Amino acid sequence: MRVLTIGIAGGSGSGKTTIAQKIIEVVGADRISFLEMDCYYRSLSHLPKEERAKTNFDHPSSLDMELFVKHIKMLKEGIDVEKPQYDFVNHTRKNTATKVTAHPVVILEGILLYENAELRDQIDIKTYVETPSDIRFIRRLMRDINERGRNPESVVGQYYNTVRPMHMSFVEPTREHADIIIPWQGYNEVAIDMVISRVESVLKRRVLEEKFIAGAPPEFRENVAID
Repeated sequence: MRVLTIGIAGGSGSGKTTIAQKIIEVVGADRISFLEMDCYYRSLSHLPKEERAKTNFDHPSSLDMELFVKHIKMLKEGIDVEKPQYDFVNHTRKNTATKVTAHPVVILEGILLYENAELRDQIDIKTYVETPSDIRFIRRLMRDINERGRNPESVVGQYYNTVRPMHMSFVEPTREHADIIIPWQGYNEVAIDMVISRVESVLKRRVLEEKFIAGAPPEFRENVAID
């Protein structure tokens, strides 16, 4: 069975994770594999701690794109993966990993999903969450303070020095690759329902195809593949 891969991109704080979780909730976690690009930051354990925070985490080079693409391809081949866990306080990769089971649908979430051509080619449905910059900044500010132990001054400094310029250089231009633009409207149920309907229709069609082929004569099954 060919796996359906959905990308959810957009700027930092745009609401990508909320949309991904809603799709998973409706479609069912037992049918979806979920990979967050944030888990694939390169470990900075080789640097002194004071130097790690100076890294530009919004530049494509900060991500282990090779491992990310490898894991996507494995899931599409029906192979489970060990998703890394990242420590955003110390900017290092944890020693533990999270098992992600291969399912008929793979959801990918991250700010730079469409910046890399090889990665872009792995995605069947590309969505982009378009959220006003002030809303994105406020969400990022609250997240970094509450979840990552940052102070307001460091968050604001990072936003001006790297987040904003990198968004304009690498994130926003990838909007043109999206199949669906999801405008921020507090919570855009219409756009989310469109994606969910597409996922459900593909899954139903593939179940019917599997049943049809399973009931066919052996010589027919040997020469037919579900794509």
